[in-house]
Amino acid sequence: MSGGEHVLDTLVARGFVHQMSDEVRLREMLSTPTTYYTGFDPTGPSLTVGHLVPVMMMAHLQQAGHRPIVLSGGGTGMIGDPSGKSTSRPMLTRENVDANVASQREQLVRFLEFDDGRGLVLNNADWLWELSWLEFMRDYGRLFSVNQMLTLEIYRTRLDDNQPLTFLEFSYQLLQAYDFLHLYRTHGCLLQCAGSDQWANCLAGMDLIRRVEGAEAGVLCAPLLTTASGQKMGKTEHGALYLSPAQTSPYDFYQYFVNLDDRDIAKCLKLFTFLSLDEITELCAVEGAALNEAKRRLAWEVTALVHGAPEADRARDAAKALFGGGGAPGEGAPTSELRAAQFDGTLTIVDLFCQIGLAASRSAVKRLVEQGGCYLNEERVDTLDRVVDLADVRDGGILLRAGKKRYHRVVLID
Repeated sequence: MSGGEHVLDTLVARGFVHQMSDEVRLREMLSTPTTYYTGFDPTGPSLTVGHLVPVMMMAHLQQAGHRPIVLSGGGTGMIGDPSGKSTSRPMLTRENVDANVASQREQLVRFLEFDDGRGLVLNNADWLWELSWLEFMRDYGRLFSVNQMLTLEIYRTRLDDNQPLTFLEFSYQLLQAYDFLHLYRTHGCLLQCAGSDQWANCLAGMDLIRRVEGAEAGVLCAPLLTTASGQKMGKTEHGALYLSPAQTSPYDFYQYFVNLDDRDIAKCLKLFTFLSLDEITELCAVEGAALNEAKRRLAWEVTALVHGAPEADRARDAAKALFGGGGAPGEGAPTSELRAAQFDGTLTIVDLFCQIGLAASRSAVKRLVEQGGCYLNEERVDTLDRVVDLADVRDGGILLRAGKKRYHRVVLID
């Protein structure tokens, strides 16, 4: 590979690299086509915006001529990664895991090319389910030091807090390390990309390859994304910001980025778009209201990547209609269809907000009402026992609003 900026310099300049193994070795490795992988544990049907950082890292590496492996954790997902968790994860059934693997795979193929062998999508259940426990522990368990593992924060924190740490969770690092070894053996994979919470697990895999095969692999870890205020990026009043439109609508996804703190715009443009650094610098060279154009550009670009350009256009046009004077109130807002029979005089504003997902809980609706942020047909709701019935229908629907900008239209059907 020749010409242009080295991909490692690109990743560093755009903010993707929080930690890396030997830089000289990585620079040499990535000077020729290299197979690399990132693992995704199927703890739910949808990835979140936090997963976008390693996914976009993978995309930049592929554009530089390297081959990605998307590894679904159909096997490790049966255990659950203890990294960053103060308590044990809920156990999933194999059926749950398989369904989540399939759902996440559909989200990931939007970012990477897999035709003509340019990339692979694999599932570690294909080899982990076949492992013999006795052979695995005899061949590989002896290569891991319990003394060293207990010094790691992911385990030490549990023990210091007197929280249970099961042997099942303790073995997670061994299985993730074995994934790296297996991918090296079967596909020549030399690089693992992950979030910084996986640093210790990645190094364990790199060390296992060195000890078993005598080969030098590498690790690139991206930062865990936080906002300028210190909050976890993608955390909303309704929970995480999901990539699946079934859990976060394209409109709400778009609005999240439009409403980001000014201080986060340049960082997110570098991480979540393929715009050049020069264009990003130009977009962010202004302040105050003038920065809104950069926010709208960020929101459109990342929504188009996740949901496709047509959905990004619809989200942009809906926002313009709602907030830019381009249409009637509620035009283009997310819509839910509910049967008219539900509006029988017993449905309260609390019930309705929760049912359509405009609030995460009844207590969240209570806070909205108390703070003056609950609206029905553009009229403020002041009481929790406000009943919503057929008399509230306007032009076949009901317009709801949470706060200043979160609209939702309910359309009645027979």
